[in-house]
Amino acid sequence: MIKTLLCSAASIALLTAGGAFAHDGAHVSANLASAATVAQQAEQTETERLYASFQEAFLEEVSRSPEIQTYLGMISDIDAYGRWDDRSDARQIENFERGQRRVQDMQAEFDRDLLTDAGKVSYDFAISIAENDARQFAVRDSRYVFSPMGNSVSDLTTFLINNHRVATQEHAAAYASRLEGIGEVIDTLTARAEERAANGVTLPLFAYPRLTASAQSQLTGAPFEEGAEDSALFADFKAKVDALDIDDDAKADLVMRAEDALLNVYVPAMERYMAALDRMEAISDDRAGVWKLPNGEAAYAASLAQFTTIPEMTAEEIHERGLAEVERIHGEMREIMAQVEFEGSVQDFFAYMRTAEQFQLPNTPEGRQEYLDRATAVIEDVMEVAPQYFDTLPEAPLEVRAVEPWREATATGAFYNQPALDGSRPGYYYVNLSQMQDNPTYLLESLSLHEGAPGHHFQIALTQELDDVPMFQRFAWNSAYGEGWALYTEWLGKEMGFYEDPYSDFGRLSYEVFRAARLVVDTGIHHYQWDRERAIEYMLEATPMTEGDITPEVERYIVWPGQAVSYKTGMIFIQDLLSQAQEELGDDFSWGGFHDAVLTAGPLPLPMLEDRVNAWIDTVKAG
Repeated sequence: MIKTLLCSAASIALLTAGGAFAHDGAHVSANLASAATVAQQAEQTETERLYASFQEAFLEEVSRSPEIQTYLGMISDIDAYGRWDDRSDARQIENFERGQRRVQDMQAEFDRDLLTDAGKVSYDFAISIAENDARQFAVRDSRYVFSPMGNSVSDLTTFLINNHRVATQEHAAAYASRLEGIGEVIDTLTARAEERAANGVTLPLFAYPRLTASAQSQLTGAPFEEGAEDSALFADFKAKVDALDIDDDAKADLVMRAEDALLNVYVPAMERYMAALDRMEAISDDRAGVWKLPNGEAAYAASLAQFTTIPEMTAEEIHERGLAEVERIHGEMREIMAQVEFEGSVQDFFAYMRTAEQFQLPNTPEGRQEYLDRATAVIEDVMEVAPQYFDTLPEAPLEVRAVEPWREATATGAFYNQPALDGSRPGYYYVNLSQMQDNPTYLLESLSLHEGAPGHHFQIALTQELDDVPMFQRFAWNSAYGEGWALYTEWLGKEMGFYEDPYSDFGRLSYEVFRAARLVVDTGIHHYQWDRERAIEYMLEATPMTEGDITPEVERYIVWPGQAVSYKTGMIFIQDLLSQAQEELGDDFSWGGFHDAVLTAGPLPLPMLEDRVNAWIDTVKAG
């Protein structure tokens, strides 16, 4: 879901999906500039020279991307603050080629043998990023431009609402300028999607109505509907303008400018987009896997390489590992069934858990608040015991929030937004509470550990706070590492004293078997050519999730090939490293040391993570 900084400004934009980095542009600019001063030192080590080069490249990419400047809070350039990134095909090619040249130059200019251990990690990380980018670029014409899991159009609204800060009249004018330029962005993306569709790259039929419904929801409310409440985008603009200390006439002029852009630029572009969706739907079919696409086999192999970070791992190996893990976890579930004196099969217990009222909170504001309160309490309990298991903790606080009503329909069940670089915003653990029956309480503890602490917050916030690694390394993303870590922490919670209620422990296993089943289903769909119905049937048999939950999950795997295998792949890898460390170190093993080895070098590809943990083991052995 998130990519890396080194290859292009567009890649930087991907890695920040879901939240801004900072609101204090002066602070962030100073942060970046202070790192760049290393290049001005009279005498430098090879590692200092390398890091200076990385910093120069990072700043160059930021300068090319108005949107990343916004994410980073660097908003003093008002002209850039009013523009979007160039999403043209020509720019994408230019960005890719620049990134490849940059890594080639690095290999020619720097002697890896002269680098410190940390410098070698950064050097190798940069190479791994370039290699992955090359794999993905080779199959880019087999990728979906739009999908329900990568809605580039609704992301524009999210970007403006969550990231475009308005502290001055000029900032508001820049917001209006972006509204005036939004049509070109939508048209560029739409044209690319239609070009690929003409070459056979079409989504399965179920996806198009979802995209159309999302687009229509963006056009709900004022100024699109007379007499209605303000749309989310218009309400955001008006609220930000209203908070300014300027005269009423100036505020009215700004609102009028935004309204004109929404009606005369945004609406026509959205209508063109929806018409294109209809045309693409007309030439699509129900086939689910990417095997149906031009170069589909290579595209899936590239996806698996990206999401596992282990290019040699095959779809067959992943599929078989998933089947074995599902069977193992079912065995642990039977132990809990015996503990609560439930008689029947695992599937019988699944049926009971799907409908038991004792695990449901009311579908009311009070029920939603109780869920948030319980999740907050779990996070507080984690923070109390965390020092026993972690030597290094993130400084940024963490808050639990409900997904806002305007994006409930398209948001996932739960997710994490990283804190601001300058500390002006905490990390957020979001949970979608639109339908409380989708949030049974027996899953609450495990979900809070995964999305909040010690899951994504301990990994992402802590990585951002590292001051001794290059910026690209701090903000890169590897799904096998990040999602694998979060799933590992669900299991770690058992060691930390959570899941005292056997039903809550069953919730932990429910999420684990769900991720194990993903290994089977993702490869089933895209390698073994399963259809949507067979995938749903398998998930119903293997997991306690309801059909209402499973159906959109399977549809997610269909339109986002490979991503679903990252969770369990990463978890198993980290658990194997843990077992190795405990076995080799015995009484010298420490949780804090192990977790520092895993967390304090950025989101490494799994083979590089193995090297780092092995180096830590050797250091401990050496005393």
